[in-house]
Amino acid sequence: MTTDLALRPGPPPTDRASADTGDLARVVRARRRPLRRVRLVIAGLAVATLGAVLVRVLLGDYVVALADLVPILRGETLPNAPGASFIVMEAKLPRALVGAIAGMAFGASGAMFQTTLRNPLASPDIIGISLGASAAAVIALTFLDAQGIWLPAAALAGALAVSLLMYAVGRGTLVAGQRMVLVGIGIAALLSSVIQFVMTRTSIQDAQAALVWLTGSLARATWPVIGLLALAVLVLAPLLAVCARWMRLAELGDDLSTTLGAPAGRARLGLVVAVALAAVATSATGPIAFVAFLAGPIARRLCGGRPSLWAAALVGAVIVVVSDFAGDYLIPDVNLPVGVVTGALGTPLMIAVIITAGRAGKA
Repeated sequence: MTTDLALRPGPPPTDRASADTGDLARVVRARRRPLRRVRLVIAGLAVATLGAVLVRVLLGDYVVALADLVPILRGETLPNAPGASFIVMEAKLPRALVGAIAGMAFGASGAMFQTTLRNPLASPDIIGISLGASAAAVIALTFLDAQGIWLPAAALAGALAVSLLMYAVGRGTLVAGQRMVLVGIGIAALLSSVIQFVMTRTSIQDAQAALVWLTGSLARATWPVIGLLALAVLVLAPLLAVCARWMRLAELGDDLSTTLGAPAGRARLGLVVAVALAAVATSATGPIAFVAFLAGPIARRLCGGRPSLWAAALVGAVIVVVSDFAGDYLIPDVNLPVGVVTGALGTPLMIAVIITAGRAGKA
């Protein structure tokens, strides 16, 4: 019986070729399905971001009709509402644009850190990157009276200093990502003390201005700030697109990513871009809590478990713009900075992310 089975001829070559072709087609369809979902999610989030910006601009204490928005953007003065142009162009639209651009920078930065370091806690607002930018900016703001381009420059220098310290302590270990996160949390605690010390050594007026900025606010949204922020994001976005491919391979681990053609050192270059994005956004809005931390996990859940920098960036934009609108109008006669709203919403979501990550690790 065994000999008969061994000598029994297999399927004809044409049948085997057809079977292989069918298997290949199924594999291709299986790979395209998640990519199609990611593209649909990105398209939906882009529409949601545009909708959030329109809601922030059109609604509120002063309601602007959608039909009047285009003439206002053209610079025309509406005869039936002469103050609408000033309110939209000098108050509502700048806040919406700064919130959207900064939210995109925070979201993409957080997703890059979390994926490259393979840790859900590895976001700039948790591991001290944003606090490094904040400490440097507060020192420059209170002691050096920094204005204009010098404030984002100081924030970038502080964020880079913190990231270099984290990398110097955490590199060269099998658990480098986890060690960098722990070092970053310790540095964040130290920087909080530094900021508090600076606040006690400055004038009441400077301390009040710095405190509003440290809370995370869009009150400083002006067209020059929008120009600088948009220019920085446009410069860093192509670099981020190049690093996105290395980021996906880095999620597999240093050894396997190196085997697949993306050495760990090359993958870490994406973190430099992420640091720059977080620092520039922080210099414009202050350290808005939990945006960078939440955008990545939410985008990953929407994309079916696949990391996507662009989805995370759009999620961050929606969070900031919607939170800023809620802070202004959720409670009557009370204006809350956007950082207060994201902090209140982010704490329970942070606990949920940690619990989910712990269950996934046990599984």
